[in-house]
Amino acid sequence: MDIALSKIKKSTSQAYNSVLICFSHLRWNFVLQRPQHLLTLAARQQQVIYFEEPAFEDVRGPFMRVNDVAPAIRVVTPVVPIGTSATKVDAIQRSFVNELVAPVPHDRLIAWYYTPMALRFSSHLRCNVCIYDCMDELSAFRDAPAELAQMEKELFGRADLVFTGGQSLYEAKRSQHRSIFAFPSSIDAAHFSRARGGGDEPADQAGIPHPRVGYFGVIDERLDIALVGQTAAAMPDIQFVMLGPVAKIDSAILPRAGNLHWLGPKNYADLPSYLRHWAGGWMPFALNEATRYISPTKTPEFLAAGLPVISTAIVDVVRTYGAAGLVEIVDADDIATKLRCMLARPRDLQVRAVDAYLADKSWERTWDAMTSHIHGVQAMKTVVPLRRRA
Repeated sequence: MDIALSKIKKSTSQAYNSVLICFSHLRWNFVLQRPQHLLTLAARQQQVIYFEEPAFEDVRGPFMRVNDVAPAIRVVTPVVPIGTSATKVDAIQRSFVNELVAPVPHDRLIAWYYTPMALRFSSHLRCNVCIYDCMDELSAFRDAPAELAQMEKELFGRADLVFTGGQSLYEAKRSQHRSIFAFPSSIDAAHFSRARGGGDEPADQAGIPHPRVGYFGVIDERLDIALVGQTAAAMPDIQFVMLGPVAKIDSAILPRAGNLHWLGPKNYADLPSYLRHWAGGWMPFALNEATRYISPTKTPEFLAAGLPVISTAIVDVVRTYGAAGLVEIVDADDIATKLRCMLARPRDLQVRAVDAYLADKSWERTWDAMTSHIHGVQAMKTVVPLRRRA
């Protein structure tokens, strides 16, 4: 711990405009998604400390595991002994946070929250700007803490700014904060457009026959597992490739069939090499509380890869990509029919429409707009004390 802490103190003493400490329920190295895209851009101007949820291990005492994933991005994982009480875990994390931010003047500190539960050990922090990037309705997820809704209410009271991961989530939350803004999922178009060109195929996919329809992302309670199995059974001539880690559900319940291929988690960098060999993409999400407010990042990623896409009726997908004619909306009764029609259509016209739609959408534009709001808060906090002194 002493070595890691000295490294952190040295880093945060450098001449960054500010230090952003992010509290997240997501592991940095789990699946590359919204937090990594945004915070990588944030790190161009400031030091980023990504404070993960604790890891419980067979260790003698708590310590911070530090991983410098980029020159200005430091991932910090609290490691605590197995069996440590919740109260003690909070105390340990509070102590770690205090040490991390000790070298940082409070007027150079930005607190960025993905989980309201982090308030249990960080509510005492003094910072220049407090931001809640509400990317999901976490209270609707499986095994959500009972006190999450109350903690979110407290975070709304503390935050200077609230961003939401989609339009429907914004509409559900907008009455709870005076400065709330919708920032739906964006796209690294250059990365996924590589799937439009030729290239070698990953070894674990090379032996799968064509045509292929694929999915990539976390496989959890948000996926309609029954629909996946039913569709594969109804379309034995189509190969369904499923990429991603299994989380919060038992992998034993996943349907099995000769044309259904669960290939496990893949590196973000390798996704285009899989997608370029697919005939289409699908998003067979369940329609439940956990998916009511999601804005799937994979929607524009599929499209940027040049793939036609079908999806179940996720509200934000229906109202944006569905309304624009870029994604076919399906249900259990017509998924096989619409999937066959989608695969039979020429793709050239859709690709041109996709490129026009995505032309002004990027994570850079999203971050620039967020930064504008952040600077507005900072300017206001500078002006108000001057007026009081006058």
